[in-house]
Amino acid sequence: MRIGYRKLKALRSLYVMYNRHFQMTVEIKPFFICVGVLLFTELVASVILSMDMIPRMLVIGAIRLLQIHLFLLIFIVWGNGLSSLGLGKNQLCSGLWRGMLWSAAFGIVVFIGLGILFFYGQSPSTLIHTRFPEQTGELLLFLFVGGFVAPVAEEIFFRGMLYGFLRPLGIFVALFLSTLIFVLLHSVRSPTQAVGGVLFAVAYETEGKLMVPITIHVLGNMAIFAVSALF
Repeated sequence: MRIGYRKLKALRSLYVMYNRHFQMTVEIKPFFICVGVLLFTELVASVILSMDMIPRMLVIGAIRLLQIHLFLLIFIVWGNGLSSLGLGKNQLCSGLWRGMLWSAAFGIVVFIGLGILFFYGQSPSTLIHTRFPEQTGELLLFLFVGGFVAPVAEEIFFRGMLYGFLRPLGIFVALFLSTLIFVLLHSVRSPTQAVGGVLFAVAYETEGKLMVPITIHVLGNMAIFAVSALF
């Protein structure tokens, strides 16, 4: 009995040592409550969209804003607070700054890659292209939802909650599964989403601040919109 206890204590010590850098652990109860909220709100959105009475992007934007508020509220009430998602007050400004640095570094790499494609006669739009609404009002709504609201909602769920929930299984398991689910739940799937999913998770793992992948995701979507407009 004493030997078993010592082994368990040793394994726990190794686990704590292995995970000492990543402190954002997500408990079971708030996680599954959020999953239930996600499924219910997505069902409501699909019903509303099927009626074809309200503009699609307006419905999506409203649902994503609702999800953001409900996710955060759930972790405040039933979880360990927003710090367990890497969204503590002392993490916001520094996370924003670090996210901008990550975005700049990754942007340089992407710019070089797209420049090489362009040099060899390939349009960058073959890899990243977005179709914009024709009307001005719809376009502005599209840019706001697709460039800001959706990335924030996605990072809170896929990195803050899903990755944090899977993280005790190990870095690579959490990275693979969170990225796979992130890609599969998009209606249009592309390698860009897989690369983005890996980048966001690695940034979150490295920095421990959810504002870092949120910033990268927002600026990344804006960059995709800019490239699509130019090419």
